[in-house]
Amino acid sequence: MKYKVLLTGNNKMVINEFFTYMDFSFECFSTSDRYDDIINHVKYIHPDALVYCLYGEHPDDLKRFVNVERKISREGIPIIIVGDADECDQFERVAPLMDVSIFRRPISSQKLEEAVISLLKEKRPEPARGRRSVTVTESTLKTEDVMRVAEELLAQLAKEEEKEKKQKEEEARKKHILVVDDDSSVLKLLKGYLVERYDVATAINGKIALKFLETKTTDLVLLDYEMPAENGAVVLGKIRENPATKNLPVVFLTGVTDRKKVMEVLAMKPQGYLSKPIDMEKLSSTIKGVLG
Repeated sequence: MKYKVLLTGNNKMVINEFFTYMDFSFECFSTSDRYDDIINHVKYIHPDALVYCLYGEHPDDLKRFVNVERKISREGIPIIIVGDADECDQFERVAPLMDVSIFRRPISSQKLEEAVISLLKEKRPEPARGRRSVTVTESTLKTEDVMRVAEELLAQLAKEEEKEKKQKEEEARKKHILVVDDDSSVLKLLKGYLVERYDVATAINGKIALKFLETKTTDLVLLDYEMPAENGAVVLGKIRENPATKNLPVVFLTGVTDRKKVMEVLAMKPQGYLSKPIDMEKLSSTIKGVLG
């Protein structure tokens, strides 16, 4: 029998590895990192483990996960954390007392699969065998109770179907990228390179970019660091200050070679950093790493 595994977190690549390469051992389900979504999935799926796949989570998101851990632990469900060394270290700093098992990347799909199975055999010897059932009799539930339970189940199913529909629509559409650079030739070059795979908008300065984000959405900002008036650092600061865009991924494009300035760029914790002139292969791999 397969173990049921509920997957959450920002690292779509690792989640896809579970679905694609580990389906022989695991029956996989995915959920958002919202508390209510995770708890509802646990309630209706009864997973054998919850796997949190880390990728650039904000410390506040990790702190909120403490509430999930408390609830899940009472159910006796193991929690597994998967991330690179920095992400796992951050998790341990934010939530040092959590009862979790941590697997640090890089680790192959096969090794990760074997490690998770070994952990589950130790903590939960028998995989879940189908849906758990409850015997209902006239002495245990009144008619109105049965109807209420049925309505809750139907409502949850409808919610899941709607979520799945939205997810498919999201996957079907092209991801959107906003390129911000004061050099029009760079804008033209990058748009020409990216337009076949992504919807691309451009902005010639930070002010125009911020105005764009007031009314429109994007999945990623490629942001020039050195621009007149409002440079990339200022623009990123305003993006992070705005609740509507604070989690928006940003990759810096910069010709800065001075070590001190480079460290200043990295201290702002962008999702990526690319030196000019742009290596298009590195650009592609960086975008895929951020957008999945």
